[in-house]
Amino acid sequence: MLIQLIGSTFRVSTPLVFAMLGGLASERAGVVNLALEGMMLFGALGAAVGTLATHSPWLGALCGLGSGVLLAAVYGLVVLRWRANQVVAGMGINMLALGLTPEFCKMLYDQTGRTPAIPLAEHFQAAPMYGAWIGVALAWFVLRFTRPGLWLGFAGEHPGALDAAGISVTRVRWLAVLASGALAGLGGAALSTFSSSFFSRDMAGGRGYMALAALIFGKWRPLPAALACLLFGFTDALQDRLQGVVVWGREPIPVQFIQILPYVVTILVLAGFVGQSRAPKALGVPFERD
Repeated sequence: MLIQLIGSTFRVSTPLVFAMLGGLASERAGVVNLALEGMMLFGALGAAVGTLATHSPWLGALCGLGSGVLLAAVYGLVVLRWRANQVVAGMGINMLALGLTPEFCKMLYDQTGRTPAIPLAEHFQAAPMYGAWIGVALAWFVLRFTRPGLWLGFAGEHPGALDAAGISVTRVRWLAVLASGALAGLGGAALSTFSSSFFSRDMAGGRGYMALAALIFGKWRPLPAALACLLFGFTDALQDRLQGVVVWGREPIPVQFIQILPYVVTILVLAGFVGQSRAPKALGVPFERD
């Protein structure tokens, strides 16, 4: 039982870890990214369609990555080129993805609810789970020991200093937003080709927002944020096992109360830790050269 719960925790947290890494790339560069939810949805649909078309989950994941990058390019255009409010634009991107993905399903498969099921032989078994934690290690290394990681940090903390050093702040932020879309797209791909075996309407289920909560909890650092993803994944795995449990010999716990457990934990974590976390100084502030 315990071993199964631990395995389920790592499995369920995999899409969260990918999305968190996407948010980390964007927000460390100074760009608020509430659009992770929409990017995950696009990635999930792209991966499911790609896998069904090519019969390869690896090519499907590549399609999911590309779908996330495509939506991230739209988001970057709006917030970096046109300087729209990043919070409002992120919510708009999420609503766009929520509306477009069922329409794409309708066009491709003549049904709006979900795609056809992906055969078990064309389904990921464990690779995304390992890939997510390799990504955490790479993010820690890049941010701590490499020049691009230094540029990313300065773009979010002291963009003026980065510009004075001859590095384009806008270019760094563009690359960070596109990387964010790629990683969130992989998170969506993990949803449809690893955690599940199809794409369904709104299957992200708030995981993009949970990934941002993990990022805040982890103070915009890869490893603590990844551990927060594990916490949220644990509550999600736990609620699956609590369904049907009888308390004190009476009626089972209502399933609705069990299903809200991950979201209640997310709210409690944010309520308890958001005031203790210091965001990058230039987060959400458009850069303008003097």
